[in-house]
Amino acid sequence: MTDNLTPKQRRKNMQAIRSQSKLENRVSKEIWRRGIRFRKNDRTLFGKPDISIKKYKVVIFIDSCFWHGCEVHGNRPKSNQEYWDKKLKRNRKRDEEVRDYYKVRGWNYKRIWEHEFKENYDKAVGEIEAFIRQAQKTEP
Repeated sequence: MTDNLTPKQRRKNMQAIRSQSKLENRVSKEIWRRGIRFRKNDRTLFGKPDISIKKYKVVIFIDSCFWHGCEVHGNRPKSNQEYWDKKLKRNRKRDEEVRDYYKVRGWNYKRIWEHEFKENYDKAVGEIEAFIRQAQKTEP
């Protein structure tokens, strides 16, 4: 299936897509409320993590089940399947590259799925808080 938009129209559409979701904003506000200070979407860090604390080498990614290909909840669109398969496969590959980048460099890396917040929001936020607090304790 070919793209019905001109390159200029497609560019305009893609520019309108914001990087932060409502979920990311909600989680960030809650973590901040709990007294943890961090950066959101720090462009100086590889992969632009949703939450990062350089001092403690902490990076956290909050992944959408659709965009990151969740095995449980990531459903594929019925139309233009070849395009979406390629796109979502590349997203998963990039996620692996980002994970490997931080693991090799000794960072505290956490990736948490959107559905974990839907199942039990408080538990998922608590996991993030505990992850950060643990990294703070082990800081050299």
